[in-house]
Amino acid sequence: MPWKECVVSEVRKEFVKLASLEDANISELCRRFGISRRCGYKWLSRHRQGDVMLADRSRRPKASPARISDETCRRIVQLRRKHPAWGGRKIHQLLKDESEVPSVSSISRILFRGGMISQEKSAQHRPFIRFEHAHPNDLWQMDFKGHFALRDGSRCHPLTVMDDHSRYCLCLRACVGESAEQVRPALAMLFENHGLPERILCDNGSPWGTSWPDRPKSHQRYTRLGVWLLRQGVKVCHGRPFHPQTQGKEERLHRTLTEELLQWQMLSNPRHAQRSFDRWREVYNCVRPHEALDLKVPASCYRKSARPYRPDAKVEYAQSDQVRKVDINGLFHYRGVQWRLGEAFAGEQVAVRPTESDGLLTVVYANHVVAGVDLRQKLADGAAMCCAEPPVAALPPAQHSTGKVLPMS
Repeated sequence: MPWKECVVSEVRKEFVKLASLEDANISELCRRFGISRRCGYKWLSRHRQGDVMLADRSRRPKASPARISDETCRRIVQLRRKHPAWGGRKIHQLLKDESEVPSVSSISRILFRGGMISQEKSAQHRPFIRFEHAHPNDLWQMDFKGHFALRDGSRCHPLTVMDDHSRYCLCLRACVGESAEQVRPALAMLFENHGLPERILCDNGSPWGTSWPDRPKSHQRYTRLGVWLLRQGVKVCHGRPFHPQTQGKEERLHRTLTEELLQWQMLSNPRHAQRSFDRWREVYNCVRPHEALDLKVPASCYRKSARPYRPDAKVEYAQSDQVRKVDINGLFHYRGVQWRLGEAFAGEQVAVRPTESDGLLTVVYANHVVAGVDLRQKLADGAAMCCAEPPVAALPPAQHSTGKVLPMS
């Protein structure tokens, strides 16, 4: 036998119809319908007041003193539409100076009800172990973001430079390629405006570094750009090959750039891209709360370097140094042997200095040790071998005319 189905409002209408009769016994009707006398008189009163449907009414209170105002809700929605990638934490930080500041969870619920975020995405947040240098300008991270197409058919290669301590985006430049000719003017402008950092961290690709001939691709030698940085007193270091985590802050900056700008608009040409980059960089540095900085903005944690930039900086050595000039082939002459230092140093002067170990010497450029030689090691044909990083290969006098380089052992 199937269950008898009924609609609550229809049962209430039947009760009211029977209770409205002249000889109706309200107490008996309440027992038959399984309700209390108070409930029965309530439905009878609502019917007499003109409520013919007798449906459930909202239990929402008439007054909610703690309810978020409609104006604040509109303000939250406006901020989300202006910054589509921002969640409850960042919007809450921006509202801290206003009269009514909802909690992070309340803001997230408003965004969720509006279909602007998903609960699953908010629940995925978890803290990370972060590493950073103690002071601004101790280390800058530099890299090219992957290129993308523009409306005019060309491609944009965004160059980014970030301060490791403050996450301050120092540079966001729309370049037409990934060459040293694109990087050096951008760095010179940064040095003019912000001073010199202690070190710059790059990856292992061009124009930061190249593979040494007959050596593994992971081994780096200096490039012309790296030599120019050494002349300014800026050390150059490289991340581990095939480990982008070394430049994790740069990778996160590139992801944020995509989420907050590139996926929302199609840029027309390099000039349009640069204008959009400048506006976004201002928001990123001065408006956008950064969770790695306890929701402070990067501009509040950054200060300019006290080391001034001197475009005409010259390399000087002590009188006791044995100075050698590197030729156009990257070779310098010492003790009757030509030593290969690299074509990046062509035309530069280097100093050969002794060490505490007999027969071991270092090659110094602008107060930076760039190579080393070991006069104690000899090959069968009398050529001196070299040591230290980066490696220096020796050329025996008999092979100078042929230009051959002896392989490293």
